[in-house]
Amino acid sequence: MRRPFYGWIMVGALFFLEFVNMGFPFYGGAVINSYMLKRVAMDRSVYGLGFSLCNLFVGISSAFVAVSILRFGLRVTFAIGSLLTIIGALWMGFYVLHAWQYLVGFGVLIGSGIGFGTVVPISTGVTRWFKRSRGKAMAVVFSASGWAGFGCVPFFDRLLSTNGADFRAAWIIIAAAAGLGGAVAWLFVRESPASMGQTPDGLAVDGADEQIDGAPLIVKTDGIVASAYRSVSFWMIMLGAVACQFPFFFFNAHALLHMRDNGVNARDAAWALGTFTAVGIIGRFIGGWLIDHIDVRAVFILGLLGYMAGSMLAIPIDGSHLWLSFAAASCYGWAFGCSWISLQTITGIFYGVAAYPRLSGTIMIVSAIVCAPAGIIGGKLFDIYGGYAPAFRLNAVIALVGMIMLLFARKPSTPADRDCLPRLDRLKCD
Repeated sequence: MRRPFYGWIMVGALFFLEFVNMGFPFYGGAVINSYMLKRVAMDRSVYGLGFSLCNLFVGISSAFVAVSILRFGLRVTFAIGSLLTIIGALWMGFYVLHAWQYLVGFGVLIGSGIGFGTVVPISTGVTRWFKRSRGKAMAVVFSASGWAGFGCVPFFDRLLSTNGADFRAAWIIIAAAAGLGGAVAWLFVRESPASMGQTPDGLAVDGADEQIDGAPLIVKTDGIVASAYRSVSFWMIMLGAVACQFPFFFFNAHALLHMRDNGVNARDAAWALGTFTAVGIIGRFIGGWLIDHIDVRAVFILGLLGYMAGSMLAIPIDGSHLWLSFAAASCYGWAFGCSWISLQTITGIFYGVAAYPRLSGTIMIVSAIVCAPAGIIGGKLFDIYGGYAPAFRLNAVIALVGMIMLLFARKPSTPADRDCLPRLDRLKCD
């Protein structure tokens, strides 16, 4: 008797892992940190530096994440992420009294935990288990952080506003959620269809490059990875990754403060940020559906347009025109949701399943190094100009550059061509 396709159970498990490993520490952490700002002495630049470090270590850890996936597998990788997040959350809850302790806890420990527990291992799992329905599966899985953000932001805001801003209880909840995530990963995550005698989508696949065989994968992909690094197209995707993440990192760190500074009360600001995550869910689903039907680059560009519109709406935000807060947050949510799904999918579409962990890890590392300063740059621009308008204008420019660069990214015409990708897109395969 044929065993039912396990891929959709994987989607459920990965959805839960994205929910607890990204939604709680990242979105929930943004709310908690805004309350910690009142208890731990630091200026806006140092506050933003915490988010910059968090984003940086999400990316830096990706190099080790890719090695962990290929050497030890997805389950061990998720377990490492859960352990790091638990340690970071307990550090934040019981040890943080000074700014440097906040930077170590949220920036280094929480950032590394998110890196090991979310983007690269989750997207690798989806890429291995799905081919025809990859866009839809990716959208479902990565919508989880949006649902978590939509619930976590008002939940933690209410918790902290009613318990005298005692942030320790909030971090204990995050530690418990991370522990539960580790248990789910160990029980339900499976390495690949081949490990269960199945194939991507539960159907026959073409080409041995879609099989995941363990250690030989490292040798097998060397040529593809090296050729990708030498192609202009890969670096155009990298610029798209920067355009996707830099405005998001800034917005997540400073949006609540920007709204409060301009007369929006704390409750409305929290709901606006919740709208940001909710619309991000819609962006993920629509983007995922579109990717399965049209050019992924077009979907990527459609997402980045939201950053330009949202930035223009965010600049004039004030308490008497509440709709601006929700409109700007919605545009940013759409932008990140749609462009993020495109970013997680485009590498697999261009270069194949086997090379995905290493190439995706590289993109995460480099883009994190470039984008990590978004939080501190936003804080510094505020300190200099007394407002966030220059930062929003910068976001719009970065999004525009990313849109233009994606137009030049070219997909290798066949899977075989991935071994002889055009160097700088000028040479052709024999």
